[in-house]
Amino acid sequence: MSTSVAKKDELQKDWYVVDLEDKVLGRAATEIARVLRGKHKAIYTPSVDTGDFVIVLNAEKVRLTGNKLAQKKYYRHSGYTGGLTTITADKLLEKAPEELIRKAVKGMLPKNKLGRQMYRKLKVYCGANHPHQAQQPKELQV
Repeated sequence: MSTSVAKKDELQKDWYVVDLEDKVLGRAATEIARVLRGKHKAIYTPSVDTGDFVIVLNAEKVRLTGNKLAQKKYYRHSGYTGGLTTITADKLLEKAPEELIRKAVKGMLPKNKLGRQMYRKLKVYCGANHPHQAQQPKELQV
């Protein structure tokens, strides 16, 4: 008995929609990353992108537990001397809530070409509307 390896042309990509209203950010991000990576499928292969597309709605209504809203910081650097910029989670949530979700999920994906390919299948929106009705997404419980 041999183990089968998923082939790119054999895969079927499904679409899932997730509503993050009153959901905890980290718990939701782990489930989203699992679906993007394809670990929920029996045909999962680590070296092949077997994951599905995920649409995230109501990004602005996500919750963070404890004191993370005030204490969690996100960093970026311009490349110049003294170019470090920090922003707290509550400021990022009011300025760009989609970016908060994207950063949480991206950190849980592989840091290579395959991870970047998986990350492109994540679609994040504020509000309850999205332009992907034609794909007939299924509801994903997190």
